[in-house]
Amino acid sequence: MQTTLAPQYQGTPEGEVAESVLRACVHCGFCLATCPTYQVLGNELDSPRGRIYLMKQVFEGAKPTEKTQLHLDRCLTCRACETTCPSGVQYGKLLDVGRALVEHAVGRGAADALKRNALKRGLTNPALFNVALKLGQTSRRLLPAFLQRRIPAAGRAGVWPAPRHRRKMLVLEGCVQPGLKPNINAAAARVLDRLGISLIAVPGAGCCGALAHHLNDHEESLAAMRRNIDAWLPQLDAGVETIVMTASGCGATVKDYGWQLRHDPVYAEKAARIAAAAKDISEVLLAERGALLSQAAPGAARTRKVAWHPPCTLQHGQKLGAGVASLLADCGFELTAVADEHLCCGSAGTYSILQPDIASELKTRKLASLHAGQPEVIVTANIGCLVHLESNSHVPVRHWVELLDAATAG
Repeated sequence: MQTTLAPQYQGTPEGEVAESVLRACVHCGFCLATCPTYQVLGNELDSPRGRIYLMKQVFEGAKPTEKTQLHLDRCLTCRACETTCPSGVQYGKLLDVGRALVEHAVGRGAADALKRNALKRGLTNPALFNVALKLGQTSRRLLPAFLQRRIPAAGRAGVWPAPRHRRKMLVLEGCVQPGLKPNINAAAARVLDRLGISLIAVPGAGCCGALAHHLNDHEESLAAMRRNIDAWLPQLDAGVETIVMTASGCGATVKDYGWQLRHDPVYAEKAARIAAAAKDISEVLLAERGALLSQAAPGAARTRKVAWHPPCTLQHGQKLGAGVASLLADCGFELTAVADEHLCCGSAGTYSILQPDIASELKTRKLASLHAGQPEVIVTANIGCLVHLESNSHVPVRHWVELLDAATAG
């Protein structure tokens, strides 16, 4: 696509990204068929092609409006369009700089700004989030039905094996996952322990930075990334093999550290090293497939029908997803057919709170596809997807590694 950047963007990091991405787009429209918001709303300005056109106008000097901001806000950042695009357009990178630029120009209303700040502060602070969660769980029966569905029942973690193996890996515990579903990380630790690998969490590491980034607070996001790098690098230097991600949303972000900090003279090289060391739990277990299958109890899982929902951050962001299905099948689980597997469930970080109508419609469609095969359990790989789907599913929803934990428990 031919484009001429306005003078104020020429030679800037944002301008370089915009020019590179815009020139790659040929406006073919293949992305419309796989865009969830276009599927729901039918408005081309709520598709990747339409949003690219809006951002092109802004980078060429047009003044953005609240309407521009609305269409960009409605994007789930699922990146299904990137998987579909025959030209390799890196839409997500353009959206990051475009959203930040438009927000700076247009601003936010007081109510919207307050909501976004509350989400950023509340969800990235585990202590604050867990207090609020416990309060909600305690008073759950007194709340309206729609709120009851959004507050999961309290869960137990089970035993997290103490470090005892020569091989060690780090885990990013996550902001909300330990409070919402404490068994996920513990299940991953148990599975790895059976394979001779100790999984450990490092004090000092915290939020991966994704939430602040998607809410356009890039400075706070970069600060979170630097904090994690400082916490993890000494462990890598001491011989820890990998940084394991059990939430695919965090994984997609940490693998992007090198890009996000590419212009930082102090952290660029460090960030690239951390990004290279980050692996989704599925990548780790696929590399240990032989040992894993030797631990699986023969026939223990063969009656379990499972519907697999690969999160967008896994299948589009990290270009993974098939590996989980193969591991589950190898361990004896029967995977049901799921239509439109590539489409987003509507969770998308804080999207289900900021855009509830679109998110609800996408959840309804996704659950219809997942329930169609009459599974006994639905599994996914991201805490946001899990809680979002669980709120309206009559079938239990779990993290897939919990099933592997059960299948290899002996």
